Amino acid sequence: MFHLRRRWGTLVASASRLLPQAEVCASLATGPRQYDGTFYEFRTYIIQPGKMNEFLENTHKHIHLRTAHSELVGFWKQEFGGVMNKVFHIWKYDNFVHRAKVREAVAEDKEWQEKYISPNLPFVVQQRNEITYLVPWCKLGKPPKEGVYELATFQMKPGGPALWGEHFQTAVNTHIQVGYSRLVGVFHTEYGTLNTVHVLWWTETPDSRAAGRHRSHEDARVVAAVRESCSHLKSHENMLLIPTPFSPLK
Repeated sequence: MFHLRRRWGTLVASASRLLPQAEVCASLATGPRQYDGTFYEFRTYIIQPGKMNEFLENTHKHIHLRTAHSELVGFWKQEFGGVMNKVFHIWKYDNFVHRAKVREAVAEDKEWQEKYISPNLPFVVQQRNEITYLVPWCKLGKPPKEGVYELATFQMKPGGPALWGEHFQTAVNTHIQVGYSRLVGVFHTEYGTLNTVHVLWWTETPDSRAAGRHRSHEDARVVAAVRESCSHLKSHENMLLIPTPFSPLK
C-alpha cells in the first residue's frame, strides 16, 4: 500500500508540472472513461408483499412500451440477500443528454403512463437508482445460456479506482480463472453511494455457484488476491438474482 501511494503521489506531482491544474484534476478523476459517455442506471424497486406476481405480469405485458425509448440491459427478481420483494433492472444510456430526452419522452408517453405506471405505481414501496460506469478494464459480457446472477456490491475506502483498481482487478480475474462463474460487468458508482463497486456475475445454477465458491476458498491464488483487495474494503454484500422472462440478459 505504501509503495502504491508513493508511486501515485509521484505521478500527480509530475503531471501537475506538465498540465494546467484543471486538466490534471479532470484526467486523474475520470481516467479513460472521460472519453466514453455511456453509463448504466441501476434501478431497484421494493414491491409490496403479495403483489410481486401482479407487478411482474404487468411489466412483462407492457415493457415493450418502455424499451421503445431506451435499451434495457437486464431485469431480475431477487431470490436471496437483503430486503425481500425486490426487483433490479439496468438501463443503458449514451450520455446524460440522452437520458434526459428519454425521461421526457417516457413522461409524455400516454400509453406507457396509463397501462403501466398508473396500475403498477401503488405496488412500489420504495425506489432507488444509481448511475454507474463500467470500469475501464471491463466490457459488458453476455452469458452463453440461461442461468442465475449474483450482484456483489463492495463499499470501498475513498480514493477511487486509482487507489484500489489494480488490486480489485486482480481479485476479479482470479475468480474468473477458477471457472465457476462468468463475469458480466464491473461497475463503479458515479451517483448514489460513492466509492461503491458492483460486480455482476452469471452462473448456471445456485448449486454450481456454491460449489465454485467452495473451490475458490481453497485456491491459493484467490486467497492471496482477495487479501490484497480487502485492504481497500469497508463492506460487502450480495444478492442472488433470477432473470425475468422479459429480461434481455437471461
